[in-house]
Amino acid sequence: MTTELRIGLVQQSCSGHRQDNLARSMAGIREAAAAGAQLVVLQELHAGLYFCQTEDTTCFDQAETIPGPATEQLGDLARELNVVIVASLFERRAPGLYHNTAVVLERDGRIAGRYRKMHIPDDPGYYEKFYFTPGDLGFTPIDTSVGRLGVLVCWDQWYPEAARLMALAGADLLIYPTAIGWDPADSLEEQQRQLDAWLTIQRSHAVANGLPVVAVNRVGFEANPANAEQGAIFWGNSFVAGSQGEILARASQDQEQVLVVTVDRRRSEQVRRIWPFLRDRRIDAYHGLVKRYLDD
Repeated sequence: MTTELRIGLVQQSCSGHRQDNLARSMAGIREAAAAGAQLVVLQELHAGLYFCQTEDTTCFDQAETIPGPATEQLGDLARELNVVIVASLFERRAPGLYHNTAVVLERDGRIAGRYRKMHIPDDPGYYEKFYFTPGDLGFTPIDTSVGRLGVLVCWDQWYPEAARLMALAGADLLIYPTAIGWDPADSLEEQQRQLDAWLTIQRSHAVANGLPVVAVNRVGFEANPANAEQGAIFWGNSFVAGSQGEILARASQDQEQVLVVTVDRRRSEQVRRIWPFLRDRRIDAYHGLVKRYLDD
């Protein structure tokens, strides 16, 4: 395995037309591969609109099995281009049982593994608990030809515990397919605070674990189906941070974009030698972390 890894990020807008969205994702993958990417990451739920703005049982019709049509198409593309792909799908596991799932396609087109989103939000505009069952596969990196991928999804990115457990399980990098945006009614100051917090928390995961972080967000306005004047402005800003939290590349706030970034695999070893956070963890004193709140 070479010391450098070329990572592609596909930041796109989405419509209500599944095949058009997949075609845009696949065009982005081709563009990244043409620029030398060995690993390409897509945004959260890239095959459709972010339907969780409302609670609507007809949206379950969008779910698909894994393996299924999308993994077959993306697997064929991975094989053709000789790249590893991280995709994000609405998984139909059984009638009435659905997950928000990231799936990794190996260079030969096979499914290398999947991660089911563990932390499920339920907030205005993000009614995911209505649709998604919390993941049951744990925080387990997925082994691929380009390394051990610590794949997480969106709301997971706010939890240091998730990043830490992936790091402790030997992940080589942390990957976050994402769908996050602003409420158009928020002030510009509030919007900036939210974006800064999003960037900061993920960069902190890179710092605390000595690992690169890849975050891929969607872009563009998506109307709320219940009120077309409301909705979400997805803020883009997909980025890659190095293992000291340094920003290696960052995408536009309002445009579709394909980034290809080179990450030096040796950096984690070098950084962890001078900042040995894993060595100095007080695992004997962290029992309170398994409690909801220390009110006893």
